[in-house]
Amino acid sequence: MTPLSFHSLPLSAPLLTNLTTLDYHQMTPIQAQSLPHVLAGRDLIAQAKTGSGKTAAFGIGMLHRLDPGRVVVQGLVLCPTRELADQVANEVRRLARGEGNIKVLTLTGGVSLRPQAASLEHGAHIVVGTPGRIRDHLRRGTLDLRNVKTLVLDEADRMTDMGFYDEIADIVSACPQPRQTLLFSATYPDDIRRATATFLNDPIEVTVEAQHTGEQIEQRFYEVEAQGRDAAVGHLLKQFRPVSALVFCNTKIHCRELAEELRAQGFSALALHGDLEQRERDEILVLFSNRSCSVLVATDVAARGLDIAQLGAVINADVSRDTEVHIHRVGRTGRAGESGLALTLCAPNERKWVSLIESYQNAPVQWFPLDELDAAQTEAAPAPMVTLCIMGGKKDKLRPGDVLGALTGDGGLDKEQVGKINVFDFTTYVALDRHVAGRAFERLNGGKKLGRDVGSIKGRSFRMRFVEV
Repeated sequence: MTPLSFHSLPLSAPLLTNLTTLDYHQMTPIQAQSLPHVLAGRDLIAQAKTGSGKTAAFGIGMLHRLDPGRVVVQGLVLCPTRELADQVANEVRRLARGEGNIKVLTLTGGVSLRPQAASLEHGAHIVVGTPGRIRDHLRRGTLDLRNVKTLVLDEADRMTDMGFYDEIADIVSACPQPRQTLLFSATYPDDIRRATATFLNDPIEVTVEAQHTGEQIEQRFYEVEAQGRDAAVGHLLKQFRPVSALVFCNTKIHCRELAEELRAQGFSALALHGDLEQRERDEILVLFSNRSCSVLVATDVAARGLDIAQLGAVINADVSRDTEVHIHRVGRTGRAGESGLALTLCAPNERKWVSLIESYQNAPVQWFPLDELDAAQTEAAPAPMVTLCIMGGKKDKLRPGDVLGALTGDGGLDKEQVGKINVFDFTTYVALDRHVAGRAFERLNGGKKLGRDVGSIKGRSFRMRFVEV
């Protein structure tokens, strides 16, 4: 047994067995540095970037302290965005599989309070949510935090940047003392240190290096004239041909314009920014994660909390003026041992921001000429999948297996031609191989015209449509 093995920790046998099932064998650096202190009951300040394994670090600690026999809120995790809250809740549910019937509830904005209140009436062991919605439930008396044993502030710097400090302070005051408080943050500047000092009791501090090695992520910088920036993004995508790419812009306007330009060039591209309704945002993220959209153009605020697996490349269409943000952008590629690619376009007036990046990482960046790109590049290829939206979901007792069965049965597809299936309360999204999607749809709806129509799943009729990118 190595010191980095989870079996070196004083965890329950069911939890250790489940970790093995999940292929959690060796601890990541943040887990190895933090878990012994967390399991000992200490408060913790941990600096670690997204993708470092921090969710398992606090999730395992929270489950270790949990009493499954008491169906009261014993663990609370605060996250800056709905997307991160959903990801954290799903990961905690996976970690909890070996511990019996642990109920994990997500409380975020963008959906009605009423069904959330109804779920709370039935009890929960762990709540994961955004500060605004958690405080709403506290004020309405639908959430009781008097039994919280572990409070987690995830991405505390982002929550503070987004103006959530007052909400967090109210929530902390509703939690009991003594309790364990775990604060995770990519950065921990002095202003956040002062603001959160009263939340913690004699905390241990651990830091995992946020920088990225050249072996893990290849960073390439290209100088470009401002007016040629959008065309250059297209050239980079055609040259390096990543399976999926996340393109960052500094403004919502540039985000929308660049996505339109890339679609005009033939890419399956969508824009993610703060002006979108939650339903639109959710749909865009589904399309990007299931490979029906190859390029996601986003602002930093809109992309917070996203954790996209196997991201082929990050492209900075604009240089970030914040070096920490640049590191955070770049760190979204090259995860889980995979190699990553980060490409940054820099206009002449942005050179000073690149100099700050060089100072931060204590090394010069590598410049490459744009004219080295292959002039005879192939045309942009469409995304490999298309998404079928089914107007039915969990509330209709529709399950992923039902959808897969219909597509491989009546639809005539092989399992390999069906991608990710996302079932929500009232809608289901399923990714289909682009080359066979139309034929499968026709077979499901009896040969009727493509478009919004009716298809059959297990003898039940549902309205269906393809989602255009």
